[in-house]
Amino acid sequence: MAKTIVPMTEGPIWKRITYFALPLFFGNLFQQMYNTVDSLIVGNFLGSNALAAVSSSSSLIFMLIGLFSGLSSGAGVIISRYFGAKNIDSMQRSIHTTVAAGLIAGIILTVIGVGLSPQILVLMSTPPAVMTESVAYLQVYFAGSLGFVMYNVFVGILQAVGDSRHPLYYLIVSSIVNLVLDVVFIRNFHMGVDGAALATIISQFISALLCLFQLMGTAENFRLRLKEIRIDRSILLQIVHLGLPSGIQNSIVAFANVVVQSNINAFGEMAMAGFGAYSKIEGFGFLPITSFTMALTTFISQNLGARQYERVKKGTRFGIVTIVVLSELIGLGVFLLAPQLIAAFDSTPEVVEFGILKARTAAPFFFLVACTHSFAAVLRGAGKTMVSMVVLISTWCVIRVAFLSITIPLTHSIQMVCLVYPLTWFLSSLALFIYYRKADWIHSSLDKESSSPHEN
Repeated sequence: MAKTIVPMTEGPIWKRITYFALPLFFGNLFQQMYNTVDSLIVGNFLGSNALAAVSSSSSLIFMLIGLFSGLSSGAGVIISRYFGAKNIDSMQRSIHTTVAAGLIAGIILTVIGVGLSPQILVLMSTPPAVMTESVAYLQVYFAGSLGFVMYNVFVGILQAVGDSRHPLYYLIVSSIVNLVLDVVFIRNFHMGVDGAALATIISQFISALLCLFQLMGTAENFRLRLKEIRIDRSILLQIVHLGLPSGIQNSIVAFANVVVQSNINAFGEMAMAGFGAYSKIEGFGFLPITSFTMALTTFISQNLGARQYERVKKGTRFGIVTIVVLSELIGLGVFLLAPQLIAAFDSTPEVVEFGILKARTAAPFFFLVACTHSFAAVLRGAGKTMVSMVVLISTWCVIRVAFLSITIPLTHSIQMVCLVYPLTWFLSSLALFIYYRKADWIHSSLDKESSSPHEN
């Protein structure tokens, strides 16, 4: 079989980043459709309370999977670095260690998610009216954690070596399955929100299996062999070193969002449904940010492995400008179309009013989110995950929670929940921009990090 993977160390920079990011965009689009389809069908077939139950669960899901996704991103950086350096032995050990660690993580997440969902929902001040449905949704969702975790592990490996096409194909298949099962379980079998969760986890297992077959069947040098799946201690330490800061960052920021969600919950089911509908729209709006930042991280990691420092700097500039411009254009679109977009999820006037309030406050500032994630992606690709961790925990967690703890009791206004996001986006992007501009961190960090792939 002919080799089809073109390293990001070769060819025009704009083309390599863009061509890699486009399949990521469509892949993330279909990934986002998992939860969005759930919300659309739940909102229209089961009502506002059921939509509120699904929406209130999202922050908790992100909190519990954040640590594992961070470790997975650390593994991706290491695999990309070895791939760019053409260190096949170390790349193979990294791949098989990552898969072994993912299996362990999936089991742990299942136990934690199923066991602790009711207690955490109580701590989140989830209203009694939606508690039963929220617990049902979460416990079914987390029962399928292994499918979600392994899918992300397999996709991370493929993307680390520059393959963003196959994950897209598999997500299209699983998204169609998810849509069909949602309708069958909820409309035909008359299941509740647990039916939506069951449809999602079945779809995730399908996409994970398709990725597994691709990795096992490829003729490329990153082929996965089941008998070689084991933990390599030195590789695992590298993954933890690079991934743990991102994982801690993801988990703590997600925990802050759980605190934010508890403040939303205090304003009742209509506020929960309206803000939940907006969060689905925002998820789509952030897709270009996610796609290009993932491409940027892979680009930087591979070129660091190849020691092409000037190429890294040029790619960084192109990636940041592209991400910021795209995200702001989308933000303006969300601002203008907010009434129609919110009503698509739930046309209840009060729900639409809450959703518009959030959209009109946050969407004009999407460029700030783009700045934050762009700088964080560059740092992650260079192996400097600690910097972005400190900045994001300080701004998106500590300041966000402190702001709401002070303003909500004083004002009793949900507008404070809307304002806290643009405020903390501004602070994080400013801090990372100052670090990026004032420190000659690019060249020094590249010199330091680029040596590791050549060590056995």
